[in-house]
Amino acid sequence: MFFRWATNGGKYGVNYKYAPYIARFSDLVLHGCAVDPIEQFPKCDEGAIEYIRAAQEISPSERAKMEVFRRRHMTYSYCYDRTRYKVSLPECVVNPAEAQRLRVYDPVTFGGIPRRHRRGKHRSKRSRTDGTVST
Repeated sequence: MFFRWATNGGKYGVNYKYAPYIARFSDLVLHGCAVDPIEQFPKCDEGAIEYIRAAQEISPSERAKMEVFRRRHMTYSYCYDRTRYKVSLPECVVNPAEAQRLRVYDPVTFGGIPRRHRRGKHRSKRSRTDGTVST
């Protein structure tokens, strides 16, 4: 079965006969601490908390690399999809330059010129009220 709605405003379809999709990770390391689900605040040892905080922050060099990667490879972001989401979502931080780049790539999805359907508005040459035919 082939669906056309899934990517880039339907420009590229998704073939679900290949589902389910599987992600494989090599050398995956998860850092955290055991938590009692009833407690509001986890009681992690101080070393684990500091390591987790350090892992959450990226350096300016890493941020620059991430921005280059996004410019080269990102063709869709739900944060800029004005067709599906009329109001910006709370987790999204809108970057005007990134929004403009995506708008050029796909103006309908990312807030460019809306599609206009002009059905039934065409007049035939003989429909003039004075009986003349336009040429």
